[in-house]
Amino acid sequence: MQQQVLLGTLAIGAGVVVGVALFIPFVIISYRTRGRLSARRLLVSFTALVYFCAIWTYTLLPLPAPEAIICSGTNLNPLAFVDDIAGALARPGTTLTDPAVLQLVLNVALFAPLGFFLRVLAGRRILAAVLMGLAVSALIEATQLTGVWGLYPCAYRVFDVDDLLTNTTGAALGSLAALIVPARLVRPRSDADADAPRPVTRVRRLLAILCDGIGHVIVAFVVAVGVRAGLIYGLQDDKLALGPLPGVVGGVTAALIWLVLILVSGQSVGDFAVQLRYSGSPLPRPIAHTLRALGGVTGYALLSLLPDPLSLSANVLAIVSLVLVFTTRDARGLPGVLSGQQLSDAREQHAASTASGERS
Repeated sequence: MQQQVLLGTLAIGAGVVVGVALFIPFVIISYRTRGRLSARRLLVSFTALVYFCAIWTYTLLPLPAPEAIICSGTNLNPLAFVDDIAGALARPGTTLTDPAVLQLVLNVALFAPLGFFLRVLAGRRILAAVLMGLAVSALIEATQLTGVWGLYPCAYRVFDVDDLLTNTTGAALGSLAALIVPARLVRPRSDADADAPRPVTRVRRLLAILCDGIGHVIVAFVVAVGVRAGLIYGLQDDKLALGPLPGVVGGVTAALIWLVLILVSGQSVGDFAVQLRYSGSPLPRPIAHTLRALGGVTGYALLSLLPDPLSLSANVLAIVSLVLVFTTRDARGLPGVLSGQQLSDAREQHAASTASGERS
């Protein structure tokens, strides 16, 4: 039981990490294909992500120590589980607790969510669920058979063709179960009015801030890891690598990237993700865009790199930014106040330019 709890925790943790990494692309795709981000669809998608992580953790983990591995056999006899089930049925009173029965039920249950998510999230029907279930199950079984593709000298779990059948059946049943979900909740792959301008809400503005924050952290982390690796393996300077330099380089690099993006395009990563744009300042454009950047994640990142206690000013900026999101018109927040710009749906300009082109 303790091992199952550990594997479940690993699956949730992996789902969170992967979900954070994919959050910005998910928001971008949602706004381009559906015009908005649905909290319900976000929750279902995150649940699906945790589920896919769970498939791999429960079927491949825990990995044994190479010196302690015990080679497992194979079952290449299709429908061998039928004899096992028949034997279990011949023993009244223990059928439901028989290992063969439990294995069959768990194999079906493990892949039922796959078919369910394929229909609800992607609109795919039972044939796609069957093919996907078979493909994923075959990949897992092949990974086990090859000892994680050569990582181990032999298979550390039994390769069983019956698992292909039961897993595929589970995916098909999950697809059928998804038929109870109302059609209005099964989103199409795209909406016809995805390009239509929509109101600028405070939730949407907060979503842009969240995307900027996540994007900045990811970029800063990747750069810091690269700098640290270069110091350790290139210059062989462990002391410098373990100091603050990699973090400072990562933070400054991310801040400069966001500044350049805003200066060139007028949008931060978060603005681009949720289709927002600042415009209309009386100040010269470069100055307005620079002030707009300093009022957002760029300013926060630079202030957080200052020595204590000056770095606390980054927290003050964050609090002020959040307060102004709820107190300024159209949720333009601190970036709009500093730059004198107004916030609007980026699709309004596209629609206006399209209409102007049609009239000409």
